[in-house]
Amino acid sequence: MLTAVGQPLEIRHDVEVEAPRAGEVRIRYAASGVCHTDLSAQNGTLILNTPVVLGHEGAGVIEEVGPGVDHLAVGDHVVVSWVPQCGRCWFCQRGEAHLCENATAALVTGGLLDGSPRFRSRGAPLYQMLAAGTFAETSVVPAVAAVRIPHDVPLELACLLGCAVLTGVGAALHTAGIGPGASVAVLGCGGVGLNIVQGARIGGAADIIAVDLQPDKLALAADLGATDTVDARACDPVGRVRELTGERGVDVAFEAVGTPAAIDQALAMARRGGRAVLVGIPRMDTVVEIPAFLGLVMAAKTVTGCWYGSSNASRDIARLVELFRSEALHLAPLVSRTVGLDDVNDALAAMAAGEVARTVILYE
Repeated sequence: MLTAVGQPLEIRHDVEVEAPRAGEVRIRYAASGVCHTDLSAQNGTLILNTPVVLGHEGAGVIEEVGPGVDHLAVGDHVVVSWVPQCGRCWFCQRGEAHLCENATAALVTGGLLDGSPRFRSRGAPLYQMLAAGTFAETSVVPAVAAVRIPHDVPLELACLLGCAVLTGVGAALHTAGIGPGASVAVLGCGGVGLNIVQGARIGGAADIIAVDLQPDKLALAADLGATDTVDARACDPVGRVRELTGERGVDVAFEAVGTPAAIDQALAMARRGGRAVLVGIPRMDTVVEIPAFLGLVMAAKTVTGCWYGSSNASRDIARLVELFRSEALHLAPLVSRTVGLDDVNDALAAMAAGEVARTVILYE
């Protein structure tokens, strides 16, 4: 668990997990991805209540259901959604479940949908990151956040569906609506960026330009569908993307880094009439300045924020499972390393150093 910003995570063996309340389930996790957003919580980019159990990209087995839960049963294999979409609020009813009002409340409080966590340590409440807390062997989550998957999907790969894959593929297919013949650039080829590449390929994009500082990640992006790669250490990435597109720029430039510089580059890579889609998590105090006339009005460009790939978890995780089964979606290449929970700080350090696409914590 994280006790304070900037501190290493502590492994506690005295954490108690309450029984699930109405509308909740208890999950025994089999695997959890280590996401850049976990690192963002540790380094203060994302501010959470502490002490908090981090982790939000998990898969496991239902071991207890609370009152009123009739769509899940003990023994079901599930993927956890870190946006527990209630299905009833104004946004859910409008088909914008990724903006669920109740999920947003859980994100802010560090608890579940009622605002309270189900972890306790040494007699005090212990918050859960994004109503999940997957850096633990077991957790209680809202039942709407547990999406059942077939038993033949490996849980050590399925965990990635809950964040990196759903966000990245969703950014391409839902937020941007990438279709046949489109041209895209993807800035940042970590776990999310690599899945934007996959989503663009699945959508039928003709040109997929991957941009990163790490040659290994660029090679992986090429394996997953990038038609061109740009090493941002070796050249001006904006100039190179324009060169590759006849000096016009791309239809859609995805920013998956979360820095002002990358956001500026994404906007510059987009063609006139094109779009910059911001997927990376910036610091909460980040402000970006865009020249209104030349940058937006005269160029007729659009800047779009992307939260959770504009996805409906219960619908879209099932679709991703089918894409995986048909071999259109590749999950195994995304896993750079597997570790035990005791090595979680090493996994976060490797992510900060840019050494991995995804590290997966295995509990069984």
